[in-house]
Amino acid sequence: MKDTLAVQRRLDAVDYLVDDGMAMALFLALKLGKPLLLEGEPGVGKTTAAKALARALDTTLIRLQCYEGLTAGEALYEWNYQRQLLAIRLAEAQHAPLAEADLFRAEFLQERPILRAVRHQGPVPPVLLIDEIDRADDEFEALLFEFLGEAAITIPELGTIAASTPPVVILTSNRSRELHDALRRRCLYHWIDFPEPSRAAEIVRRAVPGAAEPLIRTATEFVGRVRGLELDKAPGMAESIDWVAALSVLGVTDLAADDVVRTIGTIAKTPDDRAAVAAALGSHQESQP
Repeated sequence: MKDTLAVQRRLDAVDYLVDDGMAMALFLALKLGKPLLLEGEPGVGKTTAAKALARALDTTLIRLQCYEGLTAGEALYEWNYQRQLLAIRLAEAQHAPLAEADLFRAEFLQERPILRAVRHQGPVPPVLLIDEIDRADDEFEALLFEFLGEAAITIPELGTIAASTPPVVILTSNRSRELHDALRRRCLYHWIDFPEPSRAAEIVRRAVPGAAEPLIRTATEFVGRVRGLELDKAPGMAESIDWVAALSVLGVTDLAADDVVRTIGTIAKTPDDRAAVAAALGSHQESQP
């Protein structure tokens, strides 16, 4: 991808629409070989960005889903203890000498997502998605510093394994906690805003091609207004798509239909939010001619 316009075109071809800022962030991440940290409210398309980029590049997507308690053995690598034990028993049965170093060779490694990305072979590097890094513990971030800065992993028994071609690394965060400055320094950064109404409508149009045009327009406009309410969880693009898809399945073509209020569980995720969105929907329907 030679420039930001090429990034936008390639992503558009896989039905992922980006603005100029996002296109620039992805372009620089590709050209500089730097990890890209994407932040934004849930549902604005952070995870989808990595998936779409992998499709646009026609390469492998490797995903590491973060959670509290995530360990190096689950994210980087782990030794295959069963194979090591079998090697020990085989050596004993054959009365063959077996040094400790013989048990810690590359063949006994179990690849986890990050090591898999480092050792990936092929003409195009993989896209490594480190999803919701803010859900992992502070200590886990420190395990990533070497990889994020050098595209390498040091395994005490084997030494440092560096990627022949650095993977494209996308990290996402919902800002449930602050990330360490050392992690941020190793990454490019982009904040994904909720899209403007016309782009939001186009995103929904791509995701739910069978939906009626008036429904797409009014539903995305309504979600945009709802996001201005004091909600526990403002609906994002993911919820907008789910809502329009649900309404489309029911044959609804505009927000004046009676079935609409019964589908707001797709965009309102708490009892208080449901009541607030239902009231807003009632006001909207009453204002329609």
